[in-house]
Amino acid sequence: MIDFSMYELKEPKISAYRCESCGTLYYPAPMVCKTCNCRRDPVTDRGWEKFDLEGPCTLLSWTRLWNLPEGYTKKNMLFGIVEFENGLRASGQLEVDEPKTGMKLVSTVVESDERPGNPVKVFVFKQ
Repeated sequence: MIDFSMYELKEPKISAYRCESCGTLYYPAPMVCKTCNCRRDPVTDRGWEKFDLEGPCTLLSWTRLWNLPEGYTKKNMLFGIVEFENGLRASGQLEVDEPKTGMKLVSTVVESDERPGNPVKVFVFKQ
């Protein structure tokens, strides 16, 4: 029997980082920790722990974009800035009918191919 498990589609993820020297969390990762000045190796990430940034979050701010770039098929899109339970903040698309600052959301990651060029990983925040 042939094992095709290595070809299974995996859910896209966006990574955040933790400095192993002092424990400070980052998204996106800097080259030098602002707390302890520990350097991150850009190839191996040695000295830094990588983890998936996902899960429950709180909406801090949001906006509606009407003038989307060429290639988008929607009339408008909602974007928001959220704070995760670990204190990290990120921006992404909102899929909420009536957004309200302070509302609880859950983050997911998708590969967006709506715009020209290669697909990119983006956050999508839902209730």
